[in-house]
Amino acid sequence: MAIDHVTLLGSERKPSRGDVHVGPANPAEQVMVSVQVRRRPDAPALPDLAALGARRPRDRQAVDREEVARTHGSDPADLAKVEEFATQVGLRVDESNPARRTVRLSGTVAQLNQAFGVQLGSYQSASGHVYRGREGHLHVPRHLAGVIERVSGLTNRPLAQPRVRTRPLSISNFPASTIGQLYDFPAGDGAGQTIGIIELGGGYSRADLDTYFGALGLATPNVVEVDVDGATNNYGDPADVEVELDIETAGTIAPAATIAVYFAPNTEQGFIDAITTATFDTTNNPSILSISWGAPEDVGWTPAGLSGMDSAFATAAAAGLTVLAASGDNGSNDNVGDGRAHCDFPASDPYVLACGGTKLEVDDDGVLSDEDTWNDGGGGATGGGISNQFPLPPWQNNVGVPPSANDGVSIGRGVPDIAADADPHTGYDIVADGQWIVVGGTSAVAPLYAGLLAVINANLAGQGFPDVGFFSPYLYTLNGTNVFADIVDGNNWVGIAPAYSAGPGWDACTGLGRIDGNNLLVSVGGIPGP
Repeated sequence: MAIDHVTLLGSERKPSRGDVHVGPANPAEQVMVSVQVRRRPDAPALPDLAALGARRPRDRQAVDREEVARTHGSDPADLAKVEEFATQVGLRVDESNPARRTVRLSGTVAQLNQAFGVQLGSYQSASGHVYRGREGHLHVPRHLAGVIERVSGLTNRPLAQPRVRTRPLSISNFPASTIGQLYDFPAGDGAGQTIGIIELGGGYSRADLDTYFGALGLATPNVVEVDVDGATNNYGDPADVEVELDIETAGTIAPAATIAVYFAPNTEQGFIDAITTATFDTTNNPSILSISWGAPEDVGWTPAGLSGMDSAFATAAAAGLTVLAASGDNGSNDNVGDGRAHCDFPASDPYVLACGGTKLEVDDDGVLSDEDTWNDGGGGATGGGISNQFPLPPWQNNVGVPPSANDGVSIGRGVPDIAADADPHTGYDIVADGQWIVVGGTSAVAPLYAGLLAVINANLAGQGFPDVGFFSPYLYTLNGTNVFADIVDGNNWVGIAPAYSAGPGWDACTGLGRIDGNNLLVSVGGIPGP
């Protein structure tokens, strides 16, 4: 079948640095792809999220997530057009979801090459990993131009890394419960809330969770596995540390909350599908998403993939979810190694609450005596900087976001927004793969604050108020108040790129600072406990 193709704008993929093309992909290999279509043509614009997010959470109206899906999803007619084309070229339609605006298709490499005007190849990375990849643009049928926005899954090169660092047990580490006490987290257990956690590898065991929570005198939380695009709980993988850190940290702060773990492949396709699946998961209904995986915003992503992630986060914000993400563990360079500063993504997305890292100093009486920017001097340091992919959002206009350290001129989205303990030398005690270890990295900060927000959401729900939802703009109105402990010392320089220093007010190391949990609860309209 001859197809009248046109170029799919934004789909261009360039060869990854150091990777080698070793030949064509196996034409008989079975591949599953996700095709994202446009929002329905008659859909109104998304709500003004800057204005909505600037209102105090208790003063807002609750969001009807099903209404968001109906209003801002796809036109079933557009999905039907994609399904008809797929059938004509021999592809199988596995799923069609108007809320997620996604049609999932399966077929052979040969069939997908024909359908999307591409030549899939086999590539080998510098580390020796062999993967399926492509170069150049994708193409779609002319009659679907403007209907199809993105096709993901043709490439299965691993995209993101967990933002976690480990070390052996010693005397200067804490369970997450102690860190919550140091940060004045409010009483409460998060009952009635669901925390969604995005995982792109690894897994957990019930035995590990029982050992950990039992040692704290807590019941193991209700943990629900949600499999996306064929991924599952892959316990025994090196990424288990990330998965169990996330569950154990969030579950310590909000032990009565349900924790829904969305396992997805570590690809552009898997990442986006996990976010959209969680957003419209009507079974578990997460109010918070925690993400501790990331990659440099300008390395490895196609423009369409970056746009697809941003669209997914904007939709999540409109649907009333709070999304938190780790800002990275390799300082301002984000482990790129090209001598320039880079921001980690998805933390750099404006609809994500970016979480940076600090180091604690606790005196012999267990009192927090000081807190600085996390930088261990050996290459581990909080991520942060100025995005070159996203413009400065309006809620950051008046906090003094500086120009990029790369050129001293351009000003984009500033990262991070908030910070908390991330130094492995003042790290978190967890159980992973049957062993007690100490973990740090900004990976710990996202689930820590996810637990806090679950407790706050439960407090608000008890008074008949909606969840905090997307509230980054509101947080910025609290700059300089007692909601934040300002972190003024340190930097995120690791010796291979220009970097940023902490100072009074917002900075590109620790953002607005570290949150005081009870003061945030009062500010958003909750009632503090005794």
